[in-house]
Amino acid sequence: MEVIDDDKPLYNSRIIDTYVKFIKSTYPFVNVGELLESAGMHPYQVDDHGHWFTQAQVNAFHERASRMTGNPNLSREAGRYAASPEDNGGMRQYIMGMVGPAMVYELINKASSVFTRSAVYASRRISTNMVEITVTPRPGVQERQFQCDNRTGIFEAIGMVFQKRMPRIDHPECIFKGGEVCRYLVSWENATLPTWEKGRTLLLGLTALTAGLALFFDPMAALRSFPGISAATALLYVVFKLKREKQGLIDRLDTFQDSSDKLLDQINLNYNIARVTNEIGQAISRQNNVDDILASVVQVLEERLDYDRGLILLANQSRSKLVFRAGFGYPEATVQALTKTTFHLNRPESQGVFVISMREQKPFLVNNINELDGSLSLRSLEFARKLGSQSFICCPIICEGESVGILAVDNLKSKRPLLQSDMSLLMGIAPVIGISIHNANLLDAKFAQFSSFLKVLAASIDARDPLTAGHSEKVTEYSVEICHELGLPPAEVEMIRVAALLHDYGKIGVPDAILKKNGKLTDLEYEIVKTHSYKTRDILDQVNFEGIYKQVPEIAGAHHEKVDGTGYPRGLKGKDIPLGAKIIAVADFYEAVTSLRHYREPMLVEDAFRLLREGIGSHFEKKVVEALISCRLRARAAANDEIQELQESGLRPRQEMIGV
Repeated sequence: MEVIDDDKPLYNSRIIDTYVKFIKSTYPFVNVGELLESAGMHPYQVDDHGHWFTQAQVNAFHERASRMTGNPNLSREAGRYAASPEDNGGMRQYIMGMVGPAMVYELINKASSVFTRSAVYASRRISTNMVEITVTPRPGVQERQFQCDNRTGIFEAIGMVFQKRMPRIDHPECIFKGGEVCRYLVSWENATLPTWEKGRTLLLGLTALTAGLALFFDPMAALRSFPGISAATALLYVVFKLKREKQGLIDRLDTFQDSSDKLLDQINLNYNIARVTNEIGQAISRQNNVDDILASVVQVLEERLDYDRGLILLANQSRSKLVFRAGFGYPEATVQALTKTTFHLNRPESQGVFVISMREQKPFLVNNINELDGSLSLRSLEFARKLGSQSFICCPIICEGESVGILAVDNLKSKRPLLQSDMSLLMGIAPVIGISIHNANLLDAKFAQFSSFLKVLAASIDARDPLTAGHSEKVTEYSVEICHELGLPPAEVEMIRVAALLHDYGKIGVPDAILKKNGKLTDLEYEIVKTHSYKTRDILDQVNFEGIYKQVPEIAGAHHEKVDGTGYPRGLKGKDIPLGAKIIAVADFYEAVTSLRHYREPMLVEDAFRLLREGIGSHFEKKVVEALISCRLRARAAANDEIQELQESGLRPRQEMIGV
């Protein structure tokens, strides 16, 4: 048994487009929107000549159109309409690109593939003005009688493009009358003489009649004037012929020019789409942060695509509402309004187009906002109208089967109708955005886990002695301040931050009796304490640090090296000491001397600055010391201002502010 496939796209939208234009021009009372909806078609799909409809859709369309127009011959007449200048959907353009009807009919197999995939067309020339065309439906396709009628109308239209008179169509074999194929015999008469040729013929006739009468009444005078009459007649013939040929060439060139322009426009469109997709992929691949990803996407959309505005909404962490995250083309006031607008996802009664698109994972394309009247809430329609939207596309951003947000674009200034190809492009981009957002969120989660792990490691050392608790975090804070003051790149700052957090981890191998001793350490005890530097490096070397973190063990283990080479554990000197280690050395010294210890009170900040400056060239590097001092002076000035404001307000400043 043959399987019938009514859901396979078989018919190009240009066929339905011709129907729609014919119905609009002949039956203005027909509601075309209702007609298309009954067949599961959308106006933007009909406008998009790259879209294809199924047999089921075409059947439903024809059945409803026949009822609404009351015309049993609708299909054949719509086929003929394809030849009219009013229908610029492509068929007339294609036909006019040929030399004449014979060539069109002979190449019908090639021409048909542009409009339908339902059948195989074949043709053969029988005479100079007759061809035989056979149409064989493809396996699994079950056409209807109206499609045979429509073919007949199109064959008639082909002949009418080149001449006023309709060609003759004989249909000796038909699938719908028991035949194996639909066979058509198409014949046409030689083109009738146009008006100017009739005038030329009449002129020649009158010339001959005048010459005959002249010969009868005055033979000698006739013979004398005959060369002049003949020359004049020949000249008129040549003029008329050249004029005809010139006009034909002009018409043909106009057609070729129009077809070439449309082809060039389509090539440019396809190239632009491919370039945009590639650029978005490249831009996204370079970003690890969600905000940076979204900024890259909207920048490419704004620069490369023909949309006036665009926005991206993402679900918040609890997935209770959509939040505006990025956009282009909107004035600042509108951006602020979007930021404050709530699109609830956890309310079943919410009927906003964004919410429905995300909830049902369904794209929307609307070229008239009023089309949504009745299907969306009044609040949603009012919101869309307030934005000034008339036509828009809304696509869900999906990753691993779950909606994560919305990508939407609309047109205001350009007034260009949005097409199925626009929606297809955005639906192709949306998953790339979704995957990138998902990956960025995974990286954020991994980084948060990594950071918490590092803090636990650092805290495990500080926790051994309540007096030194928080030392690693304060050293890290000062180190990051120095990095920013020196203008180091973010990746290097992050690596130094981690090294600073773990710089004392080797102290896990130093006995509490030495680590918490109140008095001065003996030489042996001091040597034991010094071992924490290389122990730090040895322990951290066992951690699988990757990427920018690979230098962490080396830098953390070198924070007691001195620029004059007298430090430990390796006695590195000057440029041999990594910059990160020099930064941690200054931050560690400052934090140690300004904090309470078992063996002394905290040092004043000014005294700490003095010791740091005295150590420049021997212990510390000058630019690092000056960077820390600058940061701490600014921090103290800011803290003093805040303390003053609090005191003037009658409030007590926090304890940590006083020691800045």
